[in-house]
Amino acid sequence: MRTSRRRRTSGRYRSALVTTVGLVTALAMPAAAVPAIAAAPAAPDVEDPAQYVNPFTGTQVGGPDFGHGGGAGNTFPGAVAPFGMMQWSPDTAEYQHGGYQYEDDRIRGFSLTHISGAGCGDFGNIPFLPVLGDAPVADYAFSHENESASPGAYDVTFDNGLRTELTATQRAGIAKFTYPEGQTASLSVDAAKAFNDASGSVTVEGNSISGYTDGGGFCGGSNKYRIYFHAEFDEDFTGSGVVRDGKVDPSSKEITGSAEGTAPANDGRPAPQDDGAQAFVSFDPGADRTVTARVGMSFVSLDGAKANAAEELGERGIGEVRDGTRAAWNEMLGRIDVGGGEEQDRRRLYTGLYHSLLHPNVFSDVNGEYTGFDGNVHTAEPGHAQYANYSGWDVYRSQMQLVSLIAPDIASDIAQSAVNQSVQGGYFDRWTVANGGTGVMTGDPLPIMIASAHAFGATDFDTAAALERMVAGASNADERPVHDKYGELGYIPADDEESWGSVSTTLEYTSADFAVAQFAQRIGESGTHDEFQRRAQNWKNLFNPGNGWIQPREADGAWPAFAPEQQDGYVEGNAAQYTWMVPFNHRELFDQMGGDEQVTGRLDEFFAELNGGPDKANAYLGNEPSANTPWAYAYAGQPHKTQDVVRRALTDLFSAEPNGLVGNDDLGQMSSWAVWASLGMYPEAPGRAELVLASPLFSSISIDRGNGKTININAPDASRDTKYVQGLAVNGAPSGKAWLSEQFVNEGGTLDYTLGAEPNAEWGSAPEDAPPSFGAPGQ
Repeated sequence: MRTSRRRRTSGRYRSALVTTVGLVTALAMPAAAVPAIAAAPAAPDVEDPAQYVNPFTGTQVGGPDFGHGGGAGNTFPGAVAPFGMMQWSPDTAEYQHGGYQYEDDRIRGFSLTHISGAGCGDFGNIPFLPVLGDAPVADYAFSHENESASPGAYDVTFDNGLRTELTATQRAGIAKFTYPEGQTASLSVDAAKAFNDASGSVTVEGNSISGYTDGGGFCGGSNKYRIYFHAEFDEDFTGSGVVRDGKVDPSSKEITGSAEGTAPANDGRPAPQDDGAQAFVSFDPGADRTVTARVGMSFVSLDGAKANAAEELGERGIGEVRDGTRAAWNEMLGRIDVGGGEEQDRRRLYTGLYHSLLHPNVFSDVNGEYTGFDGNVHTAEPGHAQYANYSGWDVYRSQMQLVSLIAPDIASDIAQSAVNQSVQGGYFDRWTVANGGTGVMTGDPLPIMIASAHAFGATDFDTAAALERMVAGASNADERPVHDKYGELGYIPADDEESWGSVSTTLEYTSADFAVAQFAQRIGESGTHDEFQRRAQNWKNLFNPGNGWIQPREADGAWPAFAPEQQDGYVEGNAAQYTWMVPFNHRELFDQMGGDEQVTGRLDEFFAELNGGPDKANAYLGNEPSANTPWAYAYAGQPHKTQDVVRRALTDLFSAEPNGLVGNDDLGQMSSWAVWASLGMYPEAPGRAELVLASPLFSSISIDRGNGKTININAPDASRDTKYVQGLAVNGAPSGKAWLSEQFVNEGGTLDYTLGAEPNAEWGSAPEDAPPSFGAPGQ
């Protein structure tokens, strides 16, 4: 068992790997100076994969609002580096949780921080807004014809001719404002404006604006954070001051204030008109009518913000920074290289991969310092970074596994960062923002994230400390509410009022127990494995043999009245959707349901509608609880039906258009599902690395795991219509198994598919070819 973290070495360039050193160095290089991958076996099929990314995907409503954060992806289109601390993006006057509502035609500012795809609001801190005239304005009109976005860059020209160009590195960014002739060129910066209530302070000095903001309140929670920023301009101020009572006070250069948030999720209030902590400056932009702002940010200190900008931006101009960030994106996106497929398929794949690599975010400064969950300043190990913003309930299902598949060193730092959060804060929180927990959602997802990363080869973190924190957290009321009843009864009773969704929470705990067991076994702790593996079978305590459903149960063992469509006892879903959520032991679940034939019929009915929402006894693939279900057919000897449902869901529910997500993207979780579906494989069991197979959408796929290992997939007949597997060879040997072993995933290899337009009910149908299930110890 490794108890200390080793220093990693790699023979390939790691331009987009967000360690404290690696990405900063890469983003500080012009594109032409970015080193090539050593000993590349062949030219990639896709040159410049960034060209296929549409950052606007998810900013427009794409599906019904089922009451779980709206029917849009809630993404943002602005400038950001892979896993970047800064997300410099426009905020429309009409609020959406990502900050940008595609159907709105007015922008009220360009704030430095955003969360991609959440069902609640936070961040949106410190908006910059270029202004024509000598007084602040609320917003300006624009049209999409005069707007563009690509990985690392955003550009818009307002209807009044005022242009804003943005680009970002890991912890800093550059804005270039171009002002039309004959107009006073001004700018406002507000340190107390955010999506939630905020306060802050701003100071104007020389040709710079500095300050900090205090924000928080994700989903109405108590999380708090402080962000420092420093902006330097290439033109001196011809006028400057702060805003008081709606007017610029040129006699004052410093102001501290507060403002109500703009997120209507709190109480429906409209955008406020208060001053906040707003600086207002004017320029003489010269003959070219441009002003450039160079901005650094930090969650530690003002000096940290300045150092981050100095290190990452250097003396480079906006074009060099933009090209460097695009190169970093291409290095990461290029880890999955595809041949064939239609353009819309490539756009969906790379847009999904882009959104999957936005979070978690680097949280430590270039010197390694970060503010911990205990409020103290800590320092990450040299060459490593601390990460933040863990949408645990969502991303434990497949986003963390995708990051681990193509960048295990980043995943190792993400895992270590989660351990640090638990050590400093006392427990693993379910949904973390910056350096605080929010308590949002249910279950115990961070141990699953850590265990899954480790299974996929992201092992460079303190595994002993991780297991210690996992075991301690299982009996911590902050981490696992009602853990005592869960331990005593083997389930959470229906009348419990301390947890959210007695069935959902029980099932989430069993998945976490299973992941802890697998992690313990990998690092040689067999006793812990056996204990948690037994606990993982607690799902059986809520399986009602009288009706074949997993349903609420009273503390005395009685079964209350029940309907498959009921939401009482379930979180963002219903009984029909949650009954399948035993992803690590489908075999025993299916046996209790009556066997494969009975299960297949139920699944067929379930997938009669792909995104029925919580009121129907059908799939709800616009939300997480149904994510694993399409792959369940493979366990029942019907992998051809998995191939059908996965392909239909991929092409019907996902696209690279602004309305291309039918529900919240949840920090990349839903996008990661689309990536896995495009590859034709999925990490079904939490804490393990087997991949259940569907069929690849592309004729060739090369997955560079970032550690010298490669997975190559050949499917020459692949197309939208040829989705059925007729045969498969694994490393040259014929295989009827509808899954890949952990050994194959971690060592790499080659898959050769024969695909056809008609289902082959024989391939993968033998019981011995089903993916593995995991029962109690010894089973």
